[in-house]
Amino acid sequence: MAETKPKLMPRLFVVRHGETEWSLNGRHTGRSDIPLTENGVNIIKARAHDLVGDTPDRLIHPGTLCHIFVSPRKRAMTTFELLFANLPELPAHTITEDVREWDYGDYEGLTPAQIKEKDKYWSIWRTGCPGGESSDEMTRRVDKVIEAVQEIHRKYLEDGIGRRDVMIIAHGHFSRVLISRWVQFPLCLGTHFNVEPAGIAILSYNHRNLKEPALNGLNLYANHV
Repeated sequence: MAETKPKLMPRLFVVRHGETEWSLNGRHTGRSDIPLTENGVNIIKARAHDLVGDTPDRLIHPGTLCHIFVSPRKRAMTTFELLFANLPELPAHTITEDVREWDYGDYEGLTPAQIKEKDKYWSIWRTGCPGGESSDEMTRRVDKVIEAVQEIHRKYLEDGIGRRDVMIIAHGHFSRVLISRWVQFPLCLGTHFNVEPAGIAILSYNHRNLKEPALNGLNLYANHV
């Protein structure tokens, strides 16, 4: 009797939206609905052909994607639509505020230097943003997303339900927090993860164990590193 090959471990692809004018000049972009630059659009279009497809040389195989969570901001929505534009139809997805960017509140649209003029000791990783989300609120929101993704992975691996992979198309600070919390670090350690526009992170698990979440790749296909 032939041995059954073990299932491949499930993955979470985390995609930061492409370049915007505000990402270029360092302005904090949370609620503001900023579009991609022309260059940002062209980069996603160029990468999509090499990234998405059913051949072994493609990183993203639509047939393995169980679900995609997309931020409602147009910069994330456009990135999603361009990434999968070569398919007959868009993959199953949910547009949800759960994966929106950190709410910067009173600091929306400001650069780090402008914020430091208001509060020279400010750190988003410690206190969050006045009028926006605190670090504790951000932790709870991201943990809820992680719990949902890991349940999808558990159903695939243990119950044989669904497909292998999940994708989130979101934002810079959100992705840094997600990576930190995925590997069971405090939110504040997200400051050590650099997430570039149009970059892809891959999160999975060590030792074929769902209780050992791991970071497999960071800033794949990013604009620049």
